[in-house]
Amino acid sequence: MNITALTASSSLSLKEKIRAHIELLDPVTWISVFPCLAGGVMGSGAMQPTLHDYLLLFLLFILFGPLGTGFSQSVNDYFDLDLDRLNEPTRPIPSGRISEKEAIWNWVIVLAAALSISIGLSLHIGGERGLVFSLCMMAGLIFGYVYSAPPFKLKKNIFLSAPAVGMSYGVITYLAANALFSDIRPEVVWLAVLNFFMAISLIIMNDFKSEKGDAESGMKSLTVLVGARSTFLVAFIIIDLVFAGFAVLAWQWGFQVLMFMIIASLAVNIMVQIPIYRDPRTGASFMQGAVDDGFGNAIGKSDVHEHNAFLRFQVINNILFLINQFTAAAMIGMKYM
Repeated sequence: MNITALTASSSLSLKEKIRAHIELLDPVTWISVFPCLAGGVMGSGAMQPTLHDYLLLFLLFILFGPLGTGFSQSVNDYFDLDLDRLNEPTRPIPSGRISEKEAIWNWVIVLAAALSISIGLSLHIGGERGLVFSLCMMAGLIFGYVYSAPPFKLKKNIFLSAPAVGMSYGVITYLAANALFSDIRPEVVWLAVLNFFMAISLIIMNDFKSEKGDAESGMKSLTVLVGARSTFLVAFIIIDLVFAGFAVLAWQWGFQVLMFMIIASLAVNIMVQIPIYRDPRTGASFMQGAVDDGFGNAIGKSDVHEHNAFLRFQVINNILFLINQFTAAAMIGMKYM
């Protein structure tokens, strides 16, 4: 760390230092795991309106949100310091608000808290469910570390990083939430698979924001390898196949109304995808107001044109997918009640 950064770190007040440590955990990213956790709980059909179950639910969200996701974000910032100096110089470490030593303490403490709560919940559940829960949490923490840390550094190659994110955010969360309250439901496993592929599609488009830095540092994001337009095409194909597979599953489960909802959602998605594919920089500009005013704080903002197009699409896609996902989870849960 240079002298200027060291001075900035030491001059912060306690309140500013705490705020910087929380920012290192990247609270915006915590939200991304909550829908899958909620879907896993709903799909179990076993949560009861008792203080005990509400406490379990609270600990579940803390474990996979601020602690699990926060751990991965903190580790990422620590090992990506050189890259962040170029792409995101205002982050806590490159800006000098947190030293590298303080960053290590940040993710070590969060890791210890996550392991403690995870072990406690696993012992409380007991049996095969407790084992599944603990394995899910351990796998999530391992993925969170090797995604950014050498020698593996999975994020350097999109063919490793995207599946790792899909497993962490889409599969592990669903299975752990289900196991916390009941035996694993087969339908919930399928919802986890759908979320796995949806997460892959979103992560490859999210790399638009760091294309310049990725190219200069040797990161093999799909955008660097094939360009923005082809990246959109690959992501859109995956997303459309997810919705199509979801519709087939809904039909097989006997949820005909849900099937038609999913098909309608797919049609809307394609209508938004077409102008973005035609013009990756300005396509679907009619949605920009939603990004700037309605959802900007939740999904992020960007000065990169292609990434802004992704954010515009994400508003529509995420709403449609969440509505169908929660509807499916609720219907599955009612089946097992």
